[in-house]
Amino acid sequence: MTADDLRETSAALAGRALELPELGHAGTVAAYVSVGSEPGTRALLDALHARGVRVLLPALLPDNDLDWGPYEGEASLARVQHGGRMALFEPAGERLGPDAVTTADTVLLPGLAVDARGMRLGRGGGSYDRVLARLERAGAHPALVVLLYDSEVVGHVPEEPHDRPVHAVVTPSGVRRFIREP
Repeated sequence: MTADDLRETSAALAGRALELPELGHAGTVAAYVSVGSEPGTRALLDALHARGVRVLLPALLPDNDLDWGPYEGEASLARVQHGGRMALFEPAGERLGPDAVTTADTVLLPGLAVDARGMRLGRGGGSYDRVLARLERAGAHPALVVLLYDSEVVGHVPEEPHDRPVHAVVTPSGVRRFIREP
């Protein structure tokens, strides 16, 4: 995709996501800053922040778990290089601890694909598997939403016993919902 394609896709994705009731009624949203060729999240983060939503962003810990910090606009981000991996944009200020995610009404999850059952394929680092396990242990039930390109919604992804389905996937062309567990 060209830089213009990425900008257009990011704007379309933000527009679709902002129409979700899960984001419209959320007081706190745990999100992430897209990197590389991931569907762009910056326009969405800025729109949520402008609405007065408390936006939490992850900071990668050495054991691949995630700490969380508030997003206060682009100036609140720091580019952090983690070893030989891709650099990430993380909150530059206060850290709230790994359990801060349990206060979120909605959690926006990155992914490589989501299948027809709502199963998400992550990047394999386990960071978001830990987030989902932490939510379950805390008895927290935020809406789980994945942001993807249209081509990343597929028929089937492999799953592990600990994997849990998401509630919705947002792509530039629309939203697909999955049955929520009781």
